[in-house]
Amino acid sequence: MLAASREGPVDAIGSWIDGRSAGASGGEALDVLEPATGERLARVAQADVEGAERAAAAAERAFRTGPWPRATAAERQRALLRLAAGIRAAAEELATLEARNAGKPIADARWEVDAAAQCFEFFAGAATTHSGRVPPVDARGVGVVLRQPVGPCALIVPWNFPFLIAAWKLAPALAAGNTAVLKPASATPLSALRLGPLARDAGVPDGVVNVLAGPGATLGAALVRHPAIRKISFTGDSDNGAEILRLAAPDIKRVSLELGGKSANLVFADADLEACVEKSLLSVFGNAGQDCCARSRLLVEESVHDELVARFAKATQALRVGDPLDPQTQVGSLISPAHRERVAGYLEVGRREGARLVCGGEIPRSGALARGAFLLPAVFDRVAPAMRIAREEIFGPVVSVLSFRDEDEAIALANDSPYGLSGSLWTRDAPRAMRVARAVETGVISVNASRSVYLEAPFGGWKRSGVGRELGVEALDAYSELKSIYFETEA
Repeated sequence: MLAASREGPVDAIGSWIDGRSAGASGGEALDVLEPATGERLARVAQADVEGAERAAAAAERAFRTGPWPRATAAERQRALLRLAAGIRAAAEELATLEARNAGKPIADARWEVDAAAQCFEFFAGAATTHSGRVPPVDARGVGVVLRQPVGPCALIVPWNFPFLIAAWKLAPALAAGNTAVLKPASATPLSALRLGPLARDAGVPDGVVNVLAGPGATLGAALVRHPAIRKISFTGDSDNGAEILRLAAPDIKRVSLELGGKSANLVFADADLEACVEKSLLSVFGNAGQDCCARSRLLVEESVHDELVARFAKATQALRVGDPLDPQTQVGSLISPAHRERVAGYLEVGRREGARLVCGGEIPRSGALARGAFLLPAVFDRVAPAMRIAREEIFGPVVSVLSFRDEDEAIALANDSPYGLSGSLWTRDAPRAMRVARAVETGVISVNASRSVYLEAPFGGWKRSGVGRELGVEALDAYSELKSIYFETEA
């Protein structure tokens, strides 16, 4: 496939409220930059507290009096399938926008847009199967348990996977019959803002899908506090997740949080090292390491430690870092120069703490990459468990290698973290794989593979990695309330 086109800034964009573009919604316009070039990509109207009020009111009105919560599951299913078709029809435009706005490789952006369409298709199907039950109550009547939509939802999306995570939240919320206010991150609002018009074109009624661009500190907080909002779904860092819990507490709002991670990649001596390196490389360096699931702690059994580090470093140096719109690029830009400086600061921290930088960590100072927020993927060895680079979420292309002697120590190292989101383990020993997979304190884990997130299965974390689950039929549970009804059948 040919490289996607870079044709200068895109048109100015505003928020989407109650079925129409809402302009500035009370706020000012903000330049959104292209991280790979440092140039302006778009000018986006920012919503403020007044915009949040308008959007929440529209979502509440659509929920209280509109047709969407009262539609049959099959009617919602058909609308979501039309929305998925609309995403597919606009796939190349959306992928190019995502690659330019987030700095990610175009191949990854294309996969993510397709996965977003699949997400709407999955929850379209799930809408007609998500049901209650008839429990055998201890009475002469009949008990019925219903699932009903929870109400207007605030869906707050991070900057690392703007379109895909928007789909993860919006699709189950709509499938369950809710209305929504979607707030993408200020740095990457462009693709998510397309969801408003796409939903309208799919026949989703006005007010059901509202999309606001603006800062989390003001706009996001206003949505969380708004009395009309019944449910909050947030993806982002753990400190902001804790603040959302605090803000949501007075109204006892329903909250789902998918937060930070410092996931372990455990490699035992009997593993297929070639397959492990090949499949593990982009599990930490994909999306320039800006992934809460990144396997940024590489735990290796002592007897194969040196070989594994040599193989991993060689493969890391062969990664193609380049223009996100080049289909051959494997690692694109970080989200901004400021974030790159934060990540580069951890490289200095690692050196001071005594870890050995095996390769990478350079900032390109010449050529086309010098214009953007690029950083070459880095491998640290001789990392001790107490080092900051082994404990803190760097959110960049940096992996820390630690060694272990036996299975018990491997599990202890993996669990020695405040986070518990994702992870992998590599072994040919099936009983060991099951023992270790059960023992590692994490929400998802893969064996002899690096992907552990699937539409069909619940995704979320333990400990400071969050509460609640995205994806799977469990996501529909999070967007619905249970109601028990008893029918007396005897006089």
